[in-house]
Amino acid sequence: MSVSISAPHEDMVPPEVVSSVFYSATVSDSLAILVAEATAAGQRLTWCNEGAVQLLGYGLDDLRALPLDQLFPSLGGGELKLLLRRERAARMTLPVHTASGAVVEAVVITTPSPGGRMWTIRILSTSNEHERALRATADAHERRFSALTERSPVPTLLSEQGMRLAHVNDAFCTLVGLRAEQLLGTGWINSIHEDDLDAVIEQVAAALDGDEVETQARLVRDDGTVRTTVIRFAHLFTPGVGAGFVGTIEDITDRLAFEAKLAHQANHDPLTGLPNRTLLAQYVAERFQTGAGGLACLFLDLDNFKVVNDSLGHTAGDELLVEVAARLRATVRPGDLVARFGGDEFVVVCEKVDEEAVVALAGRVSEALARPMRLGGVDVRPYASVGVTVQTAEHTAADELIRDCDIAMYQAKAGGKGRVTVLDQQARAEARDKLRLVAELRDAIDRREITLTYQPIFSASEGHPVAVESLARWTHGERGPISPATFVPLAEESGLISGLGLLVLDETCRQLAEWDHLLGPAAPPRANVNVSALQLDDNLPGQVAAALERHELAPSRISVEITESALMKDPTSAREILQQLRDLGIELAIDDFGTGYSSLAYLRHLPVDCLKVDRSFVAEMAQGHAEIASAVIALAATLNLCTVAEGVETLEQAAELTQLGVTYLQGFSLAEPMTGGHAAAWFAAYQKDES
Repeated sequence: MSVSISAPHEDMVPPEVVSSVFYSATVSDSLAILVAEATAAGQRLTWCNEGAVQLLGYGLDDLRALPLDQLFPSLGGGELKLLLRRERAARMTLPVHTASGAVVEAVVITTPSPGGRMWTIRILSTSNEHERALRATADAHERRFSALTERSPVPTLLSEQGMRLAHVNDAFCTLVGLRAEQLLGTGWINSIHEDDLDAVIEQVAAALDGDEVETQARLVRDDGTVRTTVIRFAHLFTPGVGAGFVGTIEDITDRLAFEAKLAHQANHDPLTGLPNRTLLAQYVAERFQTGAGGLACLFLDLDNFKVVNDSLGHTAGDELLVEVAARLRATVRPGDLVARFGGDEFVVVCEKVDEEAVVALAGRVSEALARPMRLGGVDVRPYASVGVTVQTAEHTAADELIRDCDIAMYQAKAGGKGRVTVLDQQARAEARDKLRLVAELRDAIDRREITLTYQPIFSASEGHPVAVESLARWTHGERGPISPATFVPLAEESGLISGLGLLVLDETCRQLAEWDHLLGPAAPPRANVNVSALQLDDNLPGQVAAALERHELAPSRISVEITESALMKDPTSAREILQQLRDLGIELAIDDFGTGYSSLAYLRHLPVDCLKVDRSFVAEMAQGHAEIASAVIALAATLNLCTVAEGVETLEQAAELTQLGVTYLQGFSLAEPMTGGHAAAWFAAYQKDES
């Protein structure tokens, strides 16, 4: 037999040295050495020296037939792996079973061969007085440890050597549902979930080597239930015994369940249980690949859902939404995602489909939703408008796919509701342009790039200017001037009208204060400010009062103009808000009167001062039709209200309107809208001419 040992610079140990060491180990009767080898049937002993024969009482042939775990009967399978590690040497204090049946307490040291399939095992008996004294000291330490940890609420393990537990406290026994006697030694390993056992053994091995480690592991209770825990191992060394560990266990089962519940609530709709908009966006983003295809969306909006809420109540509306969610889940393909986008809107996401297949699915969904359901004693058919979008090369981001689907749904509604519509590319381009314009309008409002012009209003009887109307103007950096007929409705649709209205109100008040400083008595006595229907809420009176106070103006300097249609949306609420403005001392005018079909009986009770005759009625006078303009002026006189005729384009119209009894005139034939500076110069020149 020849043996070589690697050394630095590939130096070889002289053969005579190897032979001498090997001979000494073989014949030594004071040192027990064995060799174990991994075989298909498990680890078996293949060789022993004279010291092992004397200590154990086995012959070589007996040892070859002896399974290794029979020599160390106290070791379980997991602990035997720790003893015979392939990466490094191991040391344990174990009872060793001899041929006579006696048990010898010994320190067992194993050293793996470079190949990892053979181990040298040294057995050192600890039966002398010194070793027993050390053991007694260790037992005393264990008793003190037991006293400290017994009643601790933290589940705790103590191993003085290897994986065998010397102590467990009551908290750990309660956690796994077993008695201490069932857990001591290696019994605790049976409580670890089999899929987590290897990870726990690896961490124990690291702790025995001196590391402080932790691992997440599931513990299986005696009743079969599973608790998820974090086990933290700290190295413990007992003189004369060897390396062990202290383990503390944190039960995180309830915490993980609570976190999972919070995560579910954050990503799911509480009413229907469907994924919400957040999870929908995440789902589409994970599956979206630029330039790829096969991803499609259906965007559904229930038709006339508000009617159900208003007529049958919100409880019935909730029942309808829950039923719609159930029908959608039952109709789509396995693997398709159904999400509640918000309100009465739902989204279905499909993978690996073409346009024909997704349109067919949309048809099946529409049919399923249209089946009648009973709500509050009434049969309701929840029809839906469905927009369809299939991913194309033009989609560069996941959110574009959902946004296009939303556009397609509005196309379906515009086509008559209850329809399935595939996205029209021209409408898509228009919608995207509209989105860009909304963003640019928001920036323009924030940067106060919305400017005002002021059109004088004249007394019909005396002919001199008595007020101005503030008119918002927007000149886009690239698109040029954008009409108020475009950007005001856009502001209303996108939620920007409040910011726009406050800007116009504040700038008008600022301009009035500046004119007072520049012109004195020649300054315009009053400015009319238009208010959107969406601004007509409880905040408006306070906003007007704050603007007047900020610029030190009297309330009589402002007149608020509100369209007739805005007043008729909620007459009761409108009357209350107008009364609050009137109480402040603000003059009130109804704009575009005669176009909103208001109740004349209700009009009599509104706290307004003036009616503005719509420009369309003034324009009809050029064709000889003055009936409506005449009727509005007469009605206002009957109600003791003044009137303003808008859109006066000719001096003939001005003369005829004056003859009909109109109070004020406004139009291009009298004065065009002007900037604040030009208006100051115009009023100064007018005052000079009059004087």
